Amino acid sequence: MNIWGITHRGVVREENQDAFAVHTLSQTQVLGVVCDGMGGARAGNVASTMAVEAFNALFFELWHAGMLSADKMLESAAAHANEGVHHRSVTDSDCCGMGTTMVAVLLDGAHATVLNEGDSRAYHITPEAITRVTRDHSLVEDLVLRGDLTPDQAKSHPHKNLITRALGAEPDLHADLFELDVHEGHFFVLCSDGLSNVVDDQEILYEVLHGGAPEDCCQRLLDIAIKRGAPDNVTVVLIQC
Repeated sequence: MNIWGITHRGVVREENQDAFAVHTLSQTQVLGVVCDGMGGARAGNVASTMAVEAFNALFFELWHAGMLSADKMLESAAAHANEGVHHRSVTDSDCCGMGTTMVAVLLDGAHATVLNEGDSRAYHITPEAITRVTRDHSLVEDLVLRGDLTPDQAKSHPHKNLITRALGAEPDLHADLFELDVHEGHFFVLCSDGLSNVVDDQEILYEVLHGGAPEDCCQRLLDIAIKRGAPDNVTVVLIQC
């Protein structure tokens, strides 16, 4: 297994409020996490950075202990990150109301566990297709699910960036979890909405499978976003199974 990642502030934003981490745990285990902060320039950066650091700290403690399942390790690490971000948001006036998205994937052999809160995404790519694993916790996603908007209308909706759930927004976290079987030749892409808002699913699929060397894929996807104006921070993580 291989894992790569990249982040960039984009063309418009003055600061990068995204944060990510990639870890090779063993020959058959990798971990990736992407966070996209919110709550003002300084607070958004604080939230995403805190979340990644706190998530990593507890995850590795649990992983080395080897006593919990993949889903429990991800849930516990995310809950720990949530607690830290929420506490900072209610005790530091400069960080009042801050929060962050989080999407994480732990691949262990032929099994993948994905955790999601907010509108950062995880995609599962096979030689035949790309599938979005996660569901955005956003206003427009809810409207699409209710049938009030089509997916195409959602792409240009004026409130498409309003999320309905975020890590750190509440004292307790109830993130979504997904379990998947994977095989050699599959890929996972994690990304913030700075990528998914300007690069569509089929373009991601093409770059992963046909665009060139996988170790250069994150840069290629970032380059596409930048050429299209990259109005938001852009973060991409690629995992090769």
